[in-house]
Amino acid sequence: MPFPQPATTAIHYRIDPGECRAHLYRVTLTVAAPAAQQELSLPVWIPGSYLVREFSKNLQSLRARQGGAEVPLAQLDKHRWVAQCRPGEPLELSYVVAAYDNSVRTAWLDATRGFFNATSLCLRVHGQEDAPHGLEVVRPPELAGWSLATGLAPLQVDASGFGSYGARDYDELADCPVEMGPLWTASFSACGVPHRLVVAGAAPSFDGERLVRDMQRICEEAIRFWHGAGQPPFDGYLFMLNAVNDGYGGLEHRNSTALICSRRDLPRLGQSDKDLRASEGYTTLLGLVSHEYFHAWNVKRLRPAEFARYDYARENYTALLWFFEGFTSYYDDLLLRRAGLIDHAGYLKLLTKAINQVLQTPGRLVQSVAQASFDAWIKYYRQDENTPNATVSYYTKGALVALCLDLALRREGRTTLDDAMRALWQRTGGGPMAEADVLAVLQELSGRDWSAEIAQWVHGTADLPLAELLAAHGITLQADPAQTAQRLGLRVAENGGIQVKTVLRGGAAEAAGFMAGDEWLALEAQGQAWRLLKLDELALYAGSATEVTALVARDRRLLRLPLALPATDAAADTVRLDVQDAAAAQRWLGAAASPAA
Repeated sequence: MPFPQPATTAIHYRIDPGECRAHLYRVTLTVAAPAAQQELSLPVWIPGSYLVREFSKNLQSLRARQGGAEVPLAQLDKHRWVAQCRPGEPLELSYVVAAYDNSVRTAWLDATRGFFNATSLCLRVHGQEDAPHGLEVVRPPELAGWSLATGLAPLQVDASGFGSYGARDYDELADCPVEMGPLWTASFSACGVPHRLVVAGAAPSFDGERLVRDMQRICEEAIRFWHGAGQPPFDGYLFMLNAVNDGYGGLEHRNSTALICSRRDLPRLGQSDKDLRASEGYTTLLGLVSHEYFHAWNVKRLRPAEFARYDYARENYTALLWFFEGFTSYYDDLLLRRAGLIDHAGYLKLLTKAINQVLQTPGRLVQSVAQASFDAWIKYYRQDENTPNATVSYYTKGALVALCLDLALRREGRTTLDDAMRALWQRTGGGPMAEADVLAVLQELSGRDWSAEIAQWVHGTADLPLAELLAAHGITLQADPAQTAQRLGLRVAENGGIQVKTVLRGGAAEAAGFMAGDEWLALEAQGQAWRLLKLDELALYAGSATEVTALVARDRRLLRLPLALPATDAAADTVRLDVQDAAAAQRWLGAAASPAA
């Protein structure tokens, strides 16, 4: 059982998904002993997804009663209410929540599936957040074929999982999402710890046994990474996977994770090992599983000191997402390699993609990865046409910071980043930490100060010393010919035409006056005009010309933009990785995590 059962529940929520065709959850909240002026609120964000999402926009028809009589409710702001009630006498609140978000962050309900996070459905009772909380999910007769899965501790549930669950406090309730529907389910053991996988929406061709085998290898590799032969900090773990036509994402929790993937990325019955290993979609799915599982240690337990206690009413700022998301992004693919789920070439392909993503982002020279972490609330989760010019991903660059740190530590020969991660766990007791803890552990293990590297790599905007550090481990970083879009400084969508999505800072397209939203219709070159349907047709119709005129449509006006074409061999931020010393590369890529002390 994941959590100890609370003896009583001072706060009790009854969730009724009976109006699934209207996409409405009916919620009844009972507060056993309210205050005279009992304040209640719905969170404005969910931990792990750093954006104020205003969940209260989906709440309606809020009413309060005591002893069958109506209790006055006053709304204080966008997400807070106060009930003017008699103290100590049970207070019952009823309301409805619309559930249309088929992601991992909010709530969804239709006739085929239900899913919710408590932060979307469960009002927080101020002053009683640390009291035991109970959650009851009823199953109406029309949902007879459904089952329910959650990381909460069961109190009284039926064979399908519907019934009553308990949480120590509101934080635990908020950290255990609920998945329900006609679920495919399987169980497996990783290092002696029970794990469960439930899948919604998979096609009949889904090879669940294959996915379970590969997930087991990932989980065992992660547990051994952190604890050697020891046990993880949970008694059981739940994976909830929602398969959709087109989607990707995950949200971490202490003893579970909610995942979403495209159906075509799931393994299929009869699919050969060769075809499956060549499937980029399946590798991406395994990387997502690895990433969210690693978070059970790195961000859910090891976490920024600012997250020691979440404030659900406003942004919770930290400059450490480069560590918690970035380092997790480094290890998610590396653990796939160590688990034997991808080979060296497959891992280097993923690493090459990450390096090119950062190098092709002009914002890396504008904003440090620490500042990008702090600005996640207004930049990373609110991306627009200028995002690549103004910021850098703390996921991707953070992963490259981890790579540089690991390679630098290995080059000096005294320790590795693996050792540093485990030492951080020991130093903090698997709890809140600060950047100073990272520096202290690095100095203790390596015998020298790393503040200069952290200042430059994390708080600076200069490019990372990737070529030098990779070369020390037998891998060269080579310049590669850039694609047309990268040479021009464009990001486009091509679907029967060329739609400009982003104009990158300092490129030829910016100099010509291109703008996000433009439709590039045609070009004039050497006295002729040609219709363009794909960007790669530019070379065909430009011929040997070094300057052309681009015809674009902007707000239904036709514009002629003079475009100077960069040479095909012009320098561009596109690289590839080549193995030059297989033995040196093996010592890094093939090294298994050593047993924890």
